[in-house]
Amino acid sequence: MVTATGVGSMPGDDQQAYDEALRVVLGELPDLPHLPEVPGRGATATMTGRALAIVAELGADLQPAGWRLTGGGGGVDQRRARSLLAQDLDGLEEQAQGFAGVFKVQVAGPWTLAATVERPRGDKVLADVGARRELAQALAEGLRGHVADVRRRLSDVERLVVQVDEPALAAVLDGRVPTASGFHKHRSVDLPEASAAVEWVLAAIADAGAEPWVHSCAADVPWPVLRKAGALGLSVDLATLTAADHDALAEALEAGESVALGAVPTLDPATPTTDAQLTESVLRWLDMLGLDPAGVGDRLVVTPACGLAGASPAWARRALGLARAAATHVSG
Repeated sequence: MVTATGVGSMPGDDQQAYDEALRVVLGELPDLPHLPEVPGRGATATMTGRALAIVAELGADLQPAGWRLTGGGGGVDQRRARSLLAQDLDGLEEQAQGFAGVFKVQVAGPWTLAATVERPRGDKVLADVGARRELAQALAEGLRGHVADVRRRLSDVERLVVQVDEPALAAVLDGRVPTASGFHKHRSVDLPEASAAVEWVLAAIADAGAEPWVHSCAADVPWPVLRKAGALGLSVDLATLTAADHDALAEALEAGESVALGAVPTLDPATPTTDAQLTESVLRWLDMLGLDPAGVGDRLVVTPACGLAGASPAWARRALGLARAAATHVSG
């Protein structure tokens, strides 16, 4: 049957908000819950901070402009990020005790990190071919340990999904990432190099015994390239898709891979959204692709369009509930 999950982030700005987000996720998404992210708690809880808590053998610290790699060991902020991630996993282990289904965790991908983290001497890692290679490989190595840690804590989990978030990938490929001065743009990255870095990360996830997915709610993402790099699941925003994207997603479903379709509004909608409306939009999409809902089964996953960090707590809960209801209705 078609299932539902969340993209990752949830609203709030303190540890209590994280605890509540975890309860909501486990309650509203019993078939495919995920480890929530609550970036409102500060830089150590953002997508970038989370990923730098996972990378192996690379130090980082916080500067006024954001996260920066260091020439030596990590700074106090990186240690805090690691401590916070461990604390969040402790909470997950406690609340999800005995969970035996499919579970998902998320991590920022190598190109989103390269576009948001600075080199020790300034400007983004994206500006340095060697630095971006090193960062991607450190992320891949760190994920091996992270997957093992999650599996140890959730020992009964049947299948573990690791979603690699790449919201900046399209901008990296198109040369749209601004330099530190803001007056220029970083050069575009060639598709083979971009694919290779993603492939290292996805291969590490698969080698560790988890299922690699890639998520982006941006437009112009090269989904066929990501499939060739090893993505067994593609998580998308339905509103950004082009005709070529639809073809790539249909091919993924027909090949037995997963597609997480972002159909639920991310922010509180101006007019009420119903599960019937969402069900109809998903069914129309499947009909356009010529696919039978009964045939796609649990390879199709209904999600919010993107992360819910900017939503109200009430809408975040409602959005996950709507995704679950729509998935149930699509399944018939």
